[in-house]
Amino acid sequence: MAGWLDGKVAVVTGGASGIGRAVVERFIQEGAKVCIYDLDAEKLQQLSGLLPSGAAVTVQGDVTRLEDNRRAVEAAVNAFGKLDVFVGNAGVFDGFVILDKLPDEKVSQAFDEIFHVNVKGYLLGAKAALPELLKTSGNMIFTASSAGFYPNGGGPIYTASKHAVVGLIQELAYELAPRVRVNGVAPGGTVTNLRVVASLRALAPAPLEAQAREARSRTRNPLRLAMHAEDHVAAYVLLASDQTRSMTGEIIHSDGGLGIRGLQIEKS
Repeated sequence: MAGWLDGKVAVVTGGASGIGRAVVERFIQEGAKVCIYDLDAEKLQQLSGLLPSGAAVTVQGDVTRLEDNRRAVEAAVNAFGKLDVFVGNAGVFDGFVILDKLPDEKVSQAFDEIFHVNVKGYLLGAKAALPELLKTSGNMIFTASSAGFYPNGGGPIYTASKHAVVGLIQELAYELAPRVRVNGVAPGGTVTNLRVVASLRALAPAPLEAQAREARSRTRNPLRLAMHAEDHVAAYVLLASDQTRSMTGEIIHSDGGLGIRGLQIEKS
């Protein structure tokens, strides 16, 4: 049977781990060719060895540098002849460090670290991908977050960065219609190893063991799910496909039903 993404070519940032890796693997299963773009060269090499021959190319680079984003786009086009989908997914976290606990000397550094990856990285990726997407009437998909809609999905800096992503999706959708569609996926709390930025690492709570993380995750959404990266990938496939050619400026909430009542912690 034909896959949903047969013949499509995609670039996925942060594609060597977490949600990005799950998106890469599912896109390939659905028939796409993928450029996997990530900062971690070791993870890129490990993932590349697990994928079908000829299905992917890898680019090691920093999403906060326009020239690196352009290298990723060029690698996709050189390998596969075009670009249909840009997935902006690379992200970093503030470790739930609240304003009252942010040291004066760390605030500016933490803000720059998080916004440079979570917002500037998406903007630069969109800028680099746009010329090729215009040729294919392609689309962009950005990883937003439940923190872009509800409090308590992170500290103030991460939450603000994800609100900015929501605005970026809507503005780009407005500017680029009807030539390029722009949508997003907003995962809820997911059991991944989302990296806390260096300036806040020592201030963040110690990470829970896997079983405890899953148990805590189940208390934070109405469906009582401990969500993993694979739980979100169908939304990316749908948005990347021609089945959603009538959708732009939309964000799919893959969050266990947080819209019913937002985040909570105490209930078990």
